[in-house]
Amino acid sequence: MGTKKAVFFDADGTICDIEKGVPGSTVDAVTALIQNGHEAWLCTGRSRAFVPDYLEQIPFTGMISACGATIERDGKRLFNKEMTPEIAEYSVRVLRENGLVPVMEGADYMYYDKDEYTTQVDWYADLITKALGERWKPITGNEECMRINKISAKIQNGSRTDRALELLSPHYDIIRHESHSFAGTTVELIPKGCSKAVGIAAVIRIFGIPWEDTIVFGDSNNDLSMFEYAAYKVAMGNGSEKILQLADYVTADMFHYGIRDALRYLKLIG
Repeated sequence: MGTKKAVFFDADGTICDIEKGVPGSTVDAVTALIQNGHEAWLCTGRSRAFVPDYLEQIPFTGMISACGATIERDGKRLFNKEMTPEIAEYSVRVLRENGLVPVMEGADYMYYDKDEYTTQVDWYADLITKALGERWKPITGNEECMRINKISAKIQNGSRTDRALELLSPHYDIIRHESHSFAGTTVELIPKGCSKAVGIAAVIRIFGIPWEDTIVFGDSNNDLSMFEYAAYKVAMGNGSEKILQLADYVTADMFHYGIRDALRYLKLIG
């Protein structure tokens, strides 16, 4: 693969782990990719506020966050699609009335109530609070002024998930995760028309990157749109069934040098 490539990496389960951060081999491999003249983009379902320090250490060309709702390059924000504060407030109400826990994700802040979003609901809730630092705000007191790109709704026993999603579907596209995955009890609600694929398409149009030079790395169902779109697809060994089926190449998981070895296989790094 001699020509310049644009490589788009999912975050969780692909290049980072919420407890262990980014393996050193991955940092080195992505850095070498950029030094070799290619572009490396983070393409994550996380909102920009939730891109932690351990991902900031990788010198990405740019970032697509919140499943395509926010785009930046070289630290400059180019695009940021937000829900209106009215829809955000309505969404919280619908989710709570149907027994789901709302985690509201924005480019600058994430909003949730710590007495509602606990480690009983999500084992890594405290890790998220720690990673966010000053980028966390409570929903309580901010109901009418939340600036959000997307929502992660946490399913609990007795949640009327289908009812909630039916009410919210006019406003959001919905991603359900496979039950055994990292985000198994989460339903992601993305602004209508946004996806990782739409984010990638916008980036390559803005910066004149040929579609045939796009490569994506991913593992979970929120990567499906970019796997259906990109020219070449690399699945992590821990990938969901649907992702593995769509892959052109399956590499090891990140802790077994999956990123480094796949980039070597593609002859993008030495």
